[in-house]
Amino acid sequence: MKTSSAKKAAKNTICIWYNKDALEAAQFYAATFPKSKVTAVHEAPSDFPSGKKGDILTVEFTVMGIPCIGLNGGPGVKHNWGFSFQVATDDQEETDRYWNAIVGNGGQPNACGWCQDRWGLSWQITPRVLTDAMAAGGAEAKRAFKAMMKMEKIDVAKIKAARRGR
Repeated sequence: MKTSSAKKAAKNTICIWYNKDALEAAQFYAATFPKSKVTAVHEAPSDFPSGKKGDILTVEFTVMGIPCIGLNGGPGVKHNWGFSFQVATDDQEETDRYWNAIVGNGGQPNACGWCQDRWGLSWQITPRVLTDAMAAGGAEAKRAFKAMMKMEKIDVAKIKAARRGR
């Protein structure tokens, strides 16, 4: 698959290092999240340390409107929790849909709404009710935070109850 981008590249683009699966990851994100698509695939013009001429070297894509480049740089660099996509959700159904897509496709759950996809990239699936509680501050934020600390995937009903003091 060889495509090219006719549009001028964004001035600021997130570059994400993959071992060799940038296209597969980009296609997964495009199928999972709205305003996401693969926009270009570029082959290596010559051999490089972890690949050969003609291998897919970079993939241009968007994730929820954010421009990204996936670089098939080889196994030398691993993702860590220092970078994540935070996805704001409006309800439990949307929270479940994104969480289950990531974790159910070879990903790993973690605490407080965090998970990693099968390529090791970190995601925060965060219901707006939680961020609203944190923004409220005071006792409400403290109760919501305490409830969140006991969760992997965020439970919207439990956060709402904590906000009310229940």
